[in-house]
Amino acid sequence: MNTKSYFFQSFAIVALAFIAFIGFKQILPDKIFSDSKLDSKNVLIDSLLLESVAKDSAATESDSLLEAERQLGKEKISFDATEGIEFPSETFDNYKGYQYLISFYEKLYQLEKNPESKVRIAYYGDSMTDGDLIVQDVRTNYQERFGGNGVGFVSITSESAASRGSVKSVYSKNWKMQSYLNVKRPISPFGVNGHVFFANDKSNSTWVQYEAGTNKYSTALDNPTLFYGRSSKKGKVNFIIGKDTLKKSLAPNNLVNTLKVSSGSLKAFKANFVQADSIPIYGFNFDNGSGVHVDNFSQRGNSGLPISMFDASVMQAFNNSLKYDLVILHYGTNVLNYGTKNYFWYEKGMTKVVNKIKESFPGVSILIISTADKSTKYEQEMKTDSAVVPLMKAQKKYALETESGFVNLYTLMGGDGSMVKWVDESPARANKDYTHFNQRGAKAIGKLLYDQLNKGYEQYKELRQKRDADSNRRRASRNTNADSVSVQKDSVNE
Repeated sequence: MNTKSYFFQSFAIVALAFIAFIGFKQILPDKIFSDSKLDSKNVLIDSLLLESVAKDSAATESDSLLEAERQLGKEKISFDATEGIEFPSETFDNYKGYQYLISFYEKLYQLEKNPESKVRIAYYGDSMTDGDLIVQDVRTNYQERFGGNGVGFVSITSESAASRGSVKSVYSKNWKMQSYLNVKRPISPFGVNGHVFFANDKSNSTWVQYEAGTNKYSTALDNPTLFYGRSSKKGKVNFIIGKDTLKKSLAPNNLVNTLKVSSGSLKAFKANFVQADSIPIYGFNFDNGSGVHVDNFSQRGNSGLPISMFDASVMQAFNNSLKYDLVILHYGTNVLNYGTKNYFWYEKGMTKVVNKIKESFPGVSILIISTADKSTKYEQEMKTDSAVVPLMKAQKKYALETESGFVNLYTLMGGDGSMVKWVDESPARANKDYTHFNQRGAKAIGKLLYDQLNKGYEQYKELRQKRDADSNRRRASRNTNADSVSVQKDSVNE
């Protein structure tokens, strides 16, 4: 074959390939792969999410869209009165579900009347709340208004320990940790934080050290208390406080056990576990015993589905000590990455999660926070990811079906295209991954969440006061009628 013929053949092949590419480009989707570069370090995806996505392959997107359209009807959602209080009816579009937060609002109301009482919130989330972002600002807003000191429950180890400012912690590297993210059958039940830890290194010291943070209401470690589980063997723990060492025994007789480090407040301490290799360790709680306390149970890569694996009896044991009034579920970031707009499988899975929470924390109010806006590149332009709105609607649907409160974080932050604005504005309020907020943005989100919850609370107080006033009028009327009847009887007798 001569050189000239070879050249023309090569040219023809390249030309045909180019023409084929142009032709295929017209029918390919705008987005095949996300243009954002993800840092794979410390990124986990929960096993239940992967299983659910795999099982979802038989579902059709058109069915999901038809169902979403049906749910978006403008029919009024009316509420049944709770303790004589009934919030105004809503539509699916503007659903917030304040009616289902009444028990939480009543606890806040009682706290305002008695500052020595206590309200507690469990805030479950994913990487959006990593490092106490968002949660610490919700906590600060509540403690500013209602009182309370302390960061609440803190795990033994954490991916975000180094970046968290509300409490500082360091720990030995020989802890054995099991997470509900990727372990279905743990050695011992998971704790309220979704983890269980073991100090099972007999050759080396296993320890954790805490130091108070710099946030306004967490400048001390208030009433530090260890939570640990059941075991057939006892153990010991040495608490090193300054130059002093307190030696205490671990008696793991109950499903959940507690041990106070000391009464009052500390600036820092170290816990050194000795001969405690078989005892499940969960973490420490820090609070001053009154006001509002908010626990951050964040986990990177979490879809929320693993909560369904909680042991209800163990959670009830935790609740006997911690006494939760509100459980917040803030998920969605890790559910958007699978190229689907059909989230019926997620609705179904998260409905099971909410039912598990109701079983685990009887009488607790539940709040669902939707996915925030997320941007992806379409034809060289960053736009709201096409999966955001379908996921948000699915989250709203299961919130309504499970009688939970709901925050539409997507619309709250500005709706379509808002993440691009948060990234591009100066100073920026979100990171260049067009998914996560920076500290400035997290503070703004925390305030938006608090403001919506507080708006419902102020409305609740008005409805409650009106109910009490009506009740007093009816009581006064009954007393007046009774007095009138009594006078008439006396008159007849005379």
